[in-house]
This record gives sequence, C-alpha cells and structure tokens, in this order.
Amino acid sequence: MGKRQHQKDKMYITCAEYTHFYGGKRPDIPQSNFRRLPFDHCSLCLQPFEYPVCTEEGVVFDLLSIVPWIKKYGTNPATGEKLEAKSLIKLNFVKNSDGKYHCPVLYNVFTNNSHIVTNKVTGNVFSYEAVEELNIKTKSFKDLLTDEPFTRKDIITLQDPTNLDKFNVSNFFHVKNNLKVLDPDEEKAKQDPAYHLNSTNLETRETLAELYKDYKGDPLLASTMKEPEAKKTDKLNAAHYSTGRVSASFTSTAMTPATTHEADAIADDTVRYQYVKKKGYVRIHTNKGDLNVELHCDKVPKAGENFIRLCKKGYYDGTVFHRSIRNFMIQGGDPTGTGTGGESFWGKPFKDEFRPNLSHTGRGVLSMANSGPNTNKSQFFITFRSCTYLDRKHSVFGRIVGGFEALTAMENVESDPKTDKPKSEIKIISTAVFVDPYEEADAQIAAEREKELQKQEEEKQQTNVALKKEDEAPKTFKAGVGKYINPATKKRPAAEDESKPSTSGATAKKSKGKSTYGDFSSW
Repeated sequence: MGKRQHQKDKMYITCAEYTHFYGGKRPDIPQSNFRRLPFDHCSLCLQPFEYPVCTEEGVVFDLLSIVPWIKKYGTNPATGEKLEAKSLIKLNFVKNSDGKYHCPVLYNVFTNNSHIVTNKVTGNVFSYEAVEELNIKTKSFKDLLTDEPFTRKDIITLQDPTNLDKFNVSNFFHVKNNLKVLDPDEEKAKQDPAYHLNSTNLETRETLAELYKDYKGDPLLASTMKEPEAKKTDKLNAAHYSTGRVSASFTSTAMTPATTHEADAIADDTVRYQYVKKKGYVRIHTNKGDLNVELHCDKVPKAGENFIRLCKKGYYDGTVFHRSIRNFMIQGGDPTGTGTGGESFWGKPFKDEFRPNLSHTGRGVLSMANSGPNTNKSQFFITFRSCTYLDRKHSVFGRIVGGFEALTAMENVESDPKTDKPKSEIKIISTAVFVDPYEEADAQIAAEREKELQKQEEEKQQTNVALKKEDEAPKTFKAGVGKYINPATKKRPAAEDESKPSTSGATAKKSKGKSTYGDFSSW
C-alpha cells in the first residue's frame, strides 16, 4: 500500500514492454528492395558515365548508351515512357584537381547525399545551395557561369537526397523487363551455340560426344564439341608464368584435370611490337600538295600499324578532310566524309597509347581522333598549333616532317562556321608507304623461329643417334661363355713369355753381397 502504489513503473516487464521493446511478435513491416545507383552512374548501363546527358525529369544517362537504346526502343529505360533523342540535355560536370565532380561556384565535392541541380538552357551542373542563394533568393535568373538568362522552370533536379526513388535500380523499367541493347559483335557471337557454354567439364564433353555419335552430321551439335585450342608456345612467345590450368583443375570440378604446367602464350602483337625499333615514313598526296609523315612506330606501335596498314590497303584514297578549324587542327580519315564513320584495320576500335614524351606540341602533330577513351578507328587530325590540353585524351602517333607549305594551304581554306567543314574540298588523292618497320619485324621473328626450329631438329637428331647407339647390342662370336670374345685376335704363347727376358724398360735388380766391418785400420 505505500506512496508509490499507483505508479506505472513496474518491477517486472509488462506485456506491452515485451512486445514493443524487448522482443515478442512485431507487426510485419514491408521491406522494399532498394538498390542505390550512385549519382555519377548511367541509369542504363549502370556504369560511371563519360558523356552525361539527362531527361527533363533529371534521369542521367551516358550518351553512348542511351542513343542506341532510343534507336531500338524509343523509350526511357528508367520509366518505360516515350523518349526522343532531341529532348536529351547535355550536362557539363566540373571536376576538381583530384578528379572528383564538384560545384563550380561553391567548390564543394558532390556525393550521394548532395542536392544537385542543372540549368536546362546551358547544361551546367551546380549544387542546389548555390542556385538557391544566388538565383532563387535574389530572383536573378542568369547562369552562374555563362550569365545566360533562364527561368525557374529550367532548373532540373538531378539528385535530391530526400527523394531517391529515381535512383532505385530495382524499379528501372529495363531491369524489371530484362531489356538490353546488344553490341553487333555480341549478337553475332550469340548465334554460335557454344556461346552459352562458358566451361564444360569432362562429363559434359563425354555426353556431347555420345550424342554426336548418335546424331552424326548435325552441325548444331558439332559446334558444341569444339574445345578451346591451346596456343602453341615457343622461345619467343612463352610467358614466364603458366596457364594456371593445373591449379584451376585441382580446385574445380568443371575442368578437366591437368597435371603438367605449361607456359602461357603472350599475345602475338606484344611479341611483334618488341621487335619494332624504327620509325615509319608515309607520304600523303593531297590536292593541296604532299605531306611527308614520320610515324612513331617504336613508341606507339598499335596506332602506327593501323595507319600504315590502312594506307597500304588504299583506305584513305579519295577521302576528304571533313573538319578544319584555323589555328587549331584539320581532321580526316573518314570514308563517309561525315565524321561519324571509319573503321580500324582490325575492324574494331583499339586502345589509346599515351607516352610522356609524345605531346601535342608544335605545328604538324599527327594524332588519333576518337569519340571517347579507347575508341580509335581510322580518323586522324593534324594540328596547326600546340594543343597540349589534348594530351592523354588523343594518341599522338606521328608528325609532319615535310610539306608544311601544303599544310598552310589547307589551313587557309575557309570553313563553314557552323559545321567546320571546308567550303572547298581538301582531298587525299593517294598515300605511299616508304618505310614499314612491321614487315622487318615480322621477317626477323620468322627468321628467329626458323633458326629455333633448325636447332630443335638438330638436337632431336643427336638424341636419336645417342638412343640408337644405346639400343645396339654387342656382337656375338659364339654361343656359351665368352661369346663376345673375338677368336681372331692373336694371343701371346705362355712358354715364350717365361723364357724370354722382359722387354719392359725396368732394370735388373743387383744381388746383395755380404759386407763386414773389418778392423777399422783405414780410419
């Protein structure tokens, strides 16, 4: 009964406390499948973007990914609604010295919790704090970088940390419906039935072999029987490391057991380029004169070989320089003349090759044109002046060593200010290759391989001769004991040996005589 008889703090755990705080059955809370997409990733390929564009709703895509999608489906990959390419807005993100995206006004680094907006008119990206303080509150709707006027409706929110629904990958239309835009090479590879067999173990191959016996001649089944061909290695292309099949087969049940270590094969191009020690020289004959070009094949072998092979193929013959900007550069190498075509010698883009001692410094530098990292094909450009800001963006692979008068004549041709296309045609008539270091490298490799084969043949012959000698049995002269002794050899009679003195040069021993001391009278 005391003073605290009506208090609610019990000396035991009540039912309500047990249910809400300490356990017990709790009401079911629906858990949403939320997968967060970072702000600097494309909503289609789910990879960091290189050329960001956005829709009017603020959904960000990479230009190289969204354009093929729109051509095929014509919809927004995130929502499934209709989308046109002309409605996309190019975004201008700014990076700091550390390579991180930041606001160009407040210089605060963007994170997944930043409030990020863009100006629809200019495409410049800012933090919302900068736009709110300098545009909205002051009612001065001019771009903070270019001073271009815009309206309040032109402000597009790219990321709002309080509303992250558009960053939920699980809700994307293309993820839900498993829609993809396949690369043409991948589509071609998918037609091969063996494409889906990543790795086959011994049991699978035996089953396929039995099926092939039953249904012999079936091309579809025969294509699945192809085993990966092991590349032959020799002294030139053998790596210092193994293929790893022994350890992989030891820990995997999907691989055929392997017990012998084999050296892995180095790529053929890597071996070839080690023997390229010279510069290449090409003459480009244009309607404005001849350009003599020196190619840095010893430093950037891939780009140099691509250019030389295309010249020998006659790929550039009859093509025009489709873009010319005075005091900057002139660009060509596209057979279509539009700036969007062209293929490399191998039919696919090849990687960039950057060297610290090759820079866009000076007039007449020859460099690869591209549409992004590792997208080099056939297009190239020649600089009219130094453009060091293009370093590590475009691969320098040569320079003009003769014909600067022709280059000046090409620069003096007027261009359309909108398209940068020369008003009068600048055309490549033909190309001539004077020095091809790749042919010399191939000949040297072939000679070394031939020499190595001859050496192996000689060693093989010597081994065979030695084995043959070991295999030969000794000649027998009779049966029984002493069958290997030749009876034709002359023997010395034993009696003669005893009677005759020895012919060895040893002197006969002297007979020891008796000696006495005497009487010591001679002392």
